[in-house]
Amino acid sequence: MFSNKEEFKKHFLQKLEMMCGKSFAESTKEDQFDTLGHMIREYVSTNWIKTNERYRSEDQRQVYYLSIEFLLGRLLLHNLINLGIDQVVEEGLCELGIDLDCMTEVETDAGLGNGGLGRLAACFLDSLASLGLPGHGCGIRYKHGLFEQKIVEGYQVELPELWLRHGQVWEVRKADFAVEVPFWGHVQAASDHERLSFHHMDAETITAVPYDVPMVGYHNDTVNTLRLWNAEPSLFPIHKDILKYKRETEIVSEFLYPDDTHDEGKILRLKQQYFLVCASINSIVKRYHVKHKDLRNLHRHVCIHINDTHPVLAIPELMRVLMDLGGLGWDEAWEITTQTISYTNHTTLSEALEKWPIRIFQPLLPRIYMIVTEINERFCHLLWERYPGDWNRIERMAIIAHDQVKMAHLALVGSFSVNGVAALHTEILKHREMKDFYEVFPQKFNNKTNGITHRRWLLKSNPELTSLITEVIGDSWVNKPEKLKELLKFHNDAAFLTQLQRIKQENKQHLAQIIKDQSGMIVDPSSIFDVQVKRLHAYKRQLLNVFHIMHIYNRLKEDPHYLFYPRTFIFGAKASPGYYYAKKIIKLINSVADKVNDDPDVRDKLKVVFLENYRVSLAERIFPAADISEQISTASKEASGTGNMKFMMNGALTVGTLDGANIEIRDLVGDDNIFIFGLNADEVLNYKGYHSIEYFHYDKRIRRIVEQLTNGFFSGVDDEFEAIYDSLLIENDQYFVLRDFDSYVQTQIAVGQTYEDRNKWLKMSLTNIAHSGYFSSDRTINEYARDIWKIKGAAH
Repeated sequence: MFSNKEEFKKHFLQKLEMMCGKSFAESTKEDQFDTLGHMIREYVSTNWIKTNERYRSEDQRQVYYLSIEFLLGRLLLHNLINLGIDQVVEEGLCELGIDLDCMTEVETDAGLGNGGLGRLAACFLDSLASLGLPGHGCGIRYKHGLFEQKIVEGYQVELPELWLRHGQVWEVRKADFAVEVPFWGHVQAASDHERLSFHHMDAETITAVPYDVPMVGYHNDTVNTLRLWNAEPSLFPIHKDILKYKRETEIVSEFLYPDDTHDEGKILRLKQQYFLVCASINSIVKRYHVKHKDLRNLHRHVCIHINDTHPVLAIPELMRVLMDLGGLGWDEAWEITTQTISYTNHTTLSEALEKWPIRIFQPLLPRIYMIVTEINERFCHLLWERYPGDWNRIERMAIIAHDQVKMAHLALVGSFSVNGVAALHTEILKHREMKDFYEVFPQKFNNKTNGITHRRWLLKSNPELTSLITEVIGDSWVNKPEKLKELLKFHNDAAFLTQLQRIKQENKQHLAQIIKDQSGMIVDPSSIFDVQVKRLHAYKRQLLNVFHIMHIYNRLKEDPHYLFYPRTFIFGAKASPGYYYAKKIIKLINSVADKVNDDPDVRDKLKVVFLENYRVSLAERIFPAADISEQISTASKEASGTGNMKFMMNGALTVGTLDGANIEIRDLVGDDNIFIFGLNADEVLNYKGYHSIEYFHYDKRIRRIVEQLTNGFFSGVDDEFEAIYDSLLIENDQYFVLRDFDSYVQTQIAVGQTYEDRNKWLKMSLTNIAHSGYFSSDRTINEYARDIWKIKGAAH
């Protein structure tokens, strides 16, 4: 792109004047960011076009990854690193008086996701491009994302996430590829003596307009595509109230995860899901038709992957396209569909396996409902032949039952591959949660343990550690992250360990400054940074962490001489707007923070920080600074986790249950380099006779903490935490917080004692970094490409 910094500066200044119509001296930070962003996008456009032409000319099988979330974060520095021009650009900007770090702060995080599901999808797109594999993403271009979180008097307040207010430099609008998406209306059948045809009549249509974002591979010429669909009014709507129609149209791509407590929210959420799959499937088929005429060969050239249950309507939609638009019969269409669609399950929680009431589904999507009904009838007939008379089994496995459409069941029946995302998770799916389906379709089930892109979560977020690693083992680990294991030979190298400690300390100082800037709070970078950042959910047990903090506070108040290594507890989490209980836990964390941080008796030993509006760009500062990674979900409930991998890669030590990928981390680093506590998955799943009230009565530490929720310990909150109190004692503590409390406390004591042996701690940290290469998403994507998608890169 630029052979040297002088050439860069020349192009940059020319571009800025052309774009902004002003001199460099008059330009703002926003002008400078937009200029550089457009320069990068224009540069990659050549390879973007060449990549697509190569896929077409070589007739490569391509995968399309459908996901309701893509949590991209900021792309400027990430793209510069992948293009290999970050150094030239940084030096050139510096000579112009521009700090690249400051410029990156101008970019807003793309509001396209919430948690691990969306970040995983973003990591996968990075790996697909970096491995030169023909794979693209399909999502929704949310105008306001999830929400911007503010903490006001300890409460979460949701504001619109205005990430598009200044435009989006990376996207290209492709109005000529728009797709009409139909809702409501009715289906009319017609016969031409040879076959029945179906026509969706009087439909209310929405136009899905694609905005394409380039996904730039690392140091190669591959540029894949993330296609984001924007909902816009159709040119000729049949709706009588145009203003109402316009509003109902645009809201489809306005917010991620609308509150579906009531029917209005359910309808909107189901609309979003069909909007995504209808637009994507039709676009994919249209692209296929550029090279091929016969839809009967679609599955040989295309794989469509659905990321969790949200895009499962891709199955009946592909059937609709093949039959209603392609003229195929049911059997042909079903054969093609079930060889085209693959599915990843991300949860064992039944409430996350979506079910839609027929009274909403049928009128909103009449043709799709007809197809799902037929799929259900044929599947139940298959079950009857296999298990004659076993009505209970058929009822359990039916796609439509009890006036509901079960999306996970549809996914299991209509896809050729079903994978879990960690070894334990997959085994739970096979032998417990989806046992009935595993018995019918054992060949479909497989495991693909999640991964993260080390290019963002190490190269980008922790450049000092990256430089140290490259200095001692060379740079080949960047393309082959498993080579990080070569670091193990420095296990007893005092000079290397000293450097490792220096880098961690500098990262902690940077995070301490962010905390001060955001909250005004001063934290001690020499204290243990104990971090839990993730989506707020009861099963992730932020509550257990809070109870431990309350226990420490109580101990310190009772005994000022209690030996305790100073610790800073750092939280970051968003609770879904309609998740009442999770919001109460956020309020509790902040109430504990107020109590602890204002108390002169403990504030030199204990601090509690809640960082508002947790997002990718903030995470990039948190992971390198963490000493402790809290991965304390109730065993069997967390499918995999990816935060555990990011912390590990940056040298934090895991405090966790044997859940999700924690098990595989333990297997790699060994029991001596991780802190495991609590019930395991088998114990949780087979626990008989748990009575939380017994732990309340017989453990005075627990009794004191739980009583503090409601006895006035927190001033000015009245009955604020009664819901938490009731969940523990009246509702019998569904996630075993009280049962695991003592084990957690004892483990945390061991953590503090280990941290005081700095040499031992640093060796443990090094061991975790050295084994983290296994959790690169490059490994995960290579497994998907080989075992499921059957795609090959340019080098193959």
